Amino acid sequence: MNMNPDQKQFAPATQRNREYILEILLQVLPPTGTILEIASGTGEHAVFFAPYLKPRKWLPSDPNPISRDSITAWIAESESNNIYQPLDIDAQLPMWPVEKEKITDTPIQAIVNINMIHISPWSACLGLMAGAGRILPPDGILYLYGPYKQKGQHTAPSNADFDQSLRLQNPEWGVRNLEDVVKAAQNEGLELQSIYEMPANNLSVIFKRGHN
Repeated sequence: MNMNPDQKQFAPATQRNREYILEILLQVLPPTGTILEIASGTGEHAVFFAPYLKPRKWLPSDPNPISRDSITAWIAESESNNIYQPLDIDAQLPMWPVEKEKITDTPIQAIVNINMIHISPWSACLGLMAGAGRILPPDGILYLYGPYKQKGQHTAPSNADFDQSLRLQNPEWGVRNLEDVVKAAQNEGLELQSIYEMPANNLSVIFKRGHN
């Protein structure tokens, strides 16, 4: 296990949004079980949330090995005992490692995805929804956080500027239409439960796995 603290990565946005996100997670997450985080990035959210979410357990993941090294380094400094080591999960793949083998000692009851959908191709969003549809039990929760367009329109000039900068970096990236995301979720048996307005023109969007 690599515990080199120099491998820690830092995302300034995490410091600004983590307490607001935690407030919503405490309201919407099931009371027990494992929370699978897709696209954990630096790992800062994981080590911040986990102590507050006990007895739930937090399972981070990221397809980027640099990010996984960062997550591991952050976990090594954390005193919380309810965080698993990060998995290599690419949301676009048709099967995730948690489906192939038993990794957690409590079942996955929720999936959390923060700031991924706009910084990845649309196929990653579709893969996320498909994975949630396969993995979550009935009434399991999918939590999304990030900026969205609504009815095809940006909700703030800053989001329009951000969208343009993303598309210049990669034409497959960009702020998504909320309605498109909701439709993709519904196609996988995920029902929209609630939308919370968050600071900096972001949204928390919560879906629940249906019983069909």
